[in-house]
Amino acid sequence: MKTTGETPARPPLRVAAAQIEAVGGDLPGNAATHAAVIARAAAHGVDVLVFPELSLCGYDFPLLTADVARCEVAPGDPALRTVGQACRDHGVTAVVGGCARRADGWAIASYVVGPGGAVVAGYDKRHLDADERGVFVPGVTDTLVEVRGWRLGLGICYDVSFPEHARGLVLAGADAYLLAGAFRVGDSDHRRSVYCPARALENTSYLVVANYAGAHGGWRFAGHSAGYAPDGRPLADAGASAGLAVADLDDARLRQQRDAQRMLADRAAPASAPAPVVVVP
Repeated sequence: MKTTGETPARPPLRVAAAQIEAVGGDLPGNAATHAAVIARAAAHGVDVLVFPELSLCGYDFPLLTADVARCEVAPGDPALRTVGQACRDHGVTAVVGGCARRADGWAIASYVVGPGGAVVAGYDKRHLDADERGVFVPGVTDTLVEVRGWRLGLGICYDVSFPEHARGLVLAGADAYLLAGAFRVGDSDHRRSVYCPARALENTSYLVVANYAGAHGGWRFAGHSAGYAPDGRPLADAGASAGLAVADLDDARLRQQRDAQRMLADRAAPASAPAPVVVVP
């Protein structure tokens, strides 16, 4: 029974990671894949569906380097209209990716397409690796979206390597970190397997990561799209093949973890001065 003054629990939010195979530069074909996966996710009761990094054009780095304009995605274009129609038909919110043309250059972007079919928010990747900096410019702002009372922070791949990114979103009110990834077999996949549960645990927040299956652009992707609970424990894993990783965001579990592990409340104030170097003789 709810006691007087207690905040009512929110209904669970079902979030899924769409683990797809993509074809580099084939925006119409990839958009059709998105529409089919949105319909499949809706059949599983999914409210929010996260796709991998640059999902509409593929993370085909040779193509991005040679002809980034071929991978442009913008509100109102055919690829996003296809996604929007699927979201509208099935009442799903989708986070999809493409290259965004900005005044200062190209950005690796995520677009949030609401259940009404329109683009309602966007996010440009904040952290670029050395290769990406030759093609793209970094984003300068973060993005939070609210769906059915749940606040969801957006990240893209390399962003998860920086603990302060997820932490900043959680301090701004995020209940979950939604990560669009392009993690490859090998060291890239190892980092994914460490970072994602760590970001969930250290921030006592849910985390959902979407990755590619299969291969394109000369790279083989590792799969293992997944959902993690606020204690870092896995909730779902899509394995290595195309499919869905479905996770329910549960208010009681989130509150219980934040009551038990109080890192957000107990974090120290910033140091008043740089740490001195003490030379030990």
